[in-house]
Amino acid sequence: MKIGIIGAGNIGGNLTRRLTALGHDVSVANSRGPESLKALVEETGAKAVTATEAAKGAQVVVVTVPLKNVPDLPAGLLDGAAEDVAVIDTGNYYPKERDGRIDAIEDSGLTESRWTEQHLGHRVVKVFNGTYAQDLLERPRPAGDPERLAVPVASDDEAAKQVVRALVDELGFDTVDAGGIDDSWRQQPATPVYGLRAGVEAVKRALAEASPERPAAHRA
Repeated sequence: MKIGIIGAGNIGGNLTRRLTALGHDVSVANSRGPESLKALVEETGAKAVTATEAAKGAQVVVVTVPLKNVPDLPAGLLDGAAEDVAVIDTGNYYPKERDGRIDAIEDSGLTESRWTEQHLGHRVVKVFNGTYAQDLLERPRPAGDPERLAVPVASDDEAAKQVVRALVDELGFDTVDAGGIDDSWRQQPATPVYGLRAGVEAVKRALAEASPERPAAHRA
């Protein structure tokens, strides 16, 4: 598939490494410009481009930038993407450590990914937000392996969700359907599933045990 990755931090960089190794056509962008991605390009064979170029013609676009930077992404970012593009959101809200106060999340009770959707103007698939970046390289396992890890996947776009779940399976992880984006609070920071290294049944239990109340440590 043609995949655009916007954000080349720990998650974005390791997804670039894995997806190119699996044979996908990967373009990667960051806020510092293509020249800053020279080492990653030489390592992986991905193409370094601008964010808009990364999305152009892409069947999957991964948005993996700090939440506070989502409004700074180019207007109409996804206009040139494939008509049925699946947009992956790996973002998390860290008001005290990084993002500052986001009123719509704090006051209106929006989930982090619903807020991101509103800025992108496109439905997203929330996945890998609670995954350790190094696990993308070190913990893939074949289907049926008892040590295979599972991750929750939430979206209102069922077709895009299926595309993403198949891609996650290809990457070597099981998935658990975590419902729609209004349900994605169950996988936000400080929930039982966040950072959980476990299989399908444990991930299902962790999602069920989540509380909708955002802990004080994760409120501005």
